[in-house]
Amino acid sequence: MLFMRILFFTCITILFASCNQLIIADLIVHGAKIYTVDSSFSVAEAMVIKDGKILETGTNNDILKKYSAPEKINAEGKVIYPGFIDGHAHFYGYAIALQKVNLVGTKSWEDCIDKILQFVKDNQIPQGGWILGYGWDQNDWDNKVFPSKTLLDQYFPKNPVYLSRVDGHAAIVNQSALDEAGIKAGDKVAGGIIETKAGTLTGVMVDNAMGRVGNIIPEPDDKTLQELFDEAQKKCFAVGLTSITDCGLSKQETERLDALQKEGIVKMKLTVLLSDDSVNYAWYLPKGIYKTERMHISGFKLFADGALGSRGACLLKPYNDKPGWYGFLLNDISHYTDVLSKIYQSPFQACVHAIGDSANRMILQQFAALLPPGNDRRWRIEHAQVIAPEDVKLFGKFNIIPSVQPTHATSDMYWAEDRLGAGRIPTAYANKDLLQQNKWIVLGTDFPVEDISPLKTFYAAVVRKDASGFPPSGFQLNNALSREEALRGMTIWAAKGSFEEREKGSIEKGKDADFIMTDTDLMQCEPAAILQTKIMATYILGEKVY
Repeated sequence: MLFMRILFFTCITILFASCNQLIIADLIVHGAKIYTVDSSFSVAEAMVIKDGKILETGTNNDILKKYSAPEKINAEGKVIYPGFIDGHAHFYGYAIALQKVNLVGTKSWEDCIDKILQFVKDNQIPQGGWILGYGWDQNDWDNKVFPSKTLLDQYFPKNPVYLSRVDGHAAIVNQSALDEAGIKAGDKVAGGIIETKAGTLTGVMVDNAMGRVGNIIPEPDDKTLQELFDEAQKKCFAVGLTSITDCGLSKQETERLDALQKEGIVKMKLTVLLSDDSVNYAWYLPKGIYKTERMHISGFKLFADGALGSRGACLLKPYNDKPGWYGFLLNDISHYTDVLSKIYQSPFQACVHAIGDSANRMILQQFAALLPPGNDRRWRIEHAQVIAPEDVKLFGKFNIIPSVQPTHATSDMYWAEDRLGAGRIPTAYANKDLLQQNKWIVLGTDFPVEDISPLKTFYAAVVRKDASGFPPSGFQLNNALSREEALRGMTIWAAKGSFEEREKGSIEKGKDADFIMTDTDLMQCEPAAILQTKIMATYILGEKVY
């Protein structure tokens, strides 16, 4: 009888133990406030990760009772979000820019020259070596006109110089660079300007003309590129970015990044929009979508026009501050008709840069000629800055996705009305109006045109002020987004913008474990605290990268 009792209790103990055996995972995070950004915008306390995927989210009690892991993180009340996704940026270009002189924030052309002189000295650039820079903006200067090459010729007669404007749609070069490119006064470029005054080259190149010099600049060697990409991704991880839509890459650039990802050197996830180039079309259109764990080649990026700041944006009515000037398209309309028809026959997305209301109307009409109402092709207009009021409805009618950069509004607001006039400025940078067309929107930064920080994207979208808090009442606050809309635009909607919402963009069972931890609750904090938020940790596929 005693033996039977012992056997009975032994069996019960074994059965009880087996029923309560913990599931082994790789990582448990608990004690957190987790904004899952799922369909109901739910908040969890804990999550569990295995093999780079999210197994489950829930309460601390539920997760810790069910799972065990060799690594457990007590977040101690800190806030977790899905990893931030930049829906439109230039990661490759940002990396390259790290070896250039940064002219962002300069207050005059002479200030630029001083920075360049110091850069040449610090980097010991030899005679004959290229001097490269980016970020100048004449709108920030007292003398708000394009510079000329006179000082560049004076200080750097033996070095070719190429300095791109902050928007990437204009550049100033010196005579040495013009000579290298074989450019003469009177040369013309379709969709661009080689500026001359009194029959003399000024060194200013706008839009398509920039390639005459830009295309002859030597590429960094493989070792330098690797170092630049590593530095670039570290800076991106530090601000909470886990995925970037890299816009306008060549086949060679894409293959370089793909190889470095496969070697484990570049861990940043990249969605690639290929440049509008015959080589890209010939290679990728027959092959279809390309996808790996960290790279997704999803579409092509075309340019309709230039930028408002350099007066290359194509407008329906003349510029308010340059009578008779409308800007221009970068290609004949027949080019867009031909290329978009080819893309439509493929699984790829068409994503088109359009700033001015004329350029936006032309692309909207081109899209409408191909896309049936109710389609799910997710063709996008990048920037969509100035839209004629009667054209806004076309976004909704043909399911065209606006991909916007909230910091463009707070960077341009000082001079945008000068360009557009009081009548057009209310329908510019209209993020809320655009969101309402399809009930979702893609947000990004366009870095290095703007700062890489997603927190600045969030702040500009919600508060509509610059980093100094100007203007006190916000810029066209009627087009501000709610905090939930802004966060969705930087996570799940940015993923949806590239057909990636099933794998990333929210913290849900089965999705990639891409997430960040911060010290501040962006959904609840005072507006001034948003830009003071610290990124405590960044994870990609369950691996801590920052």
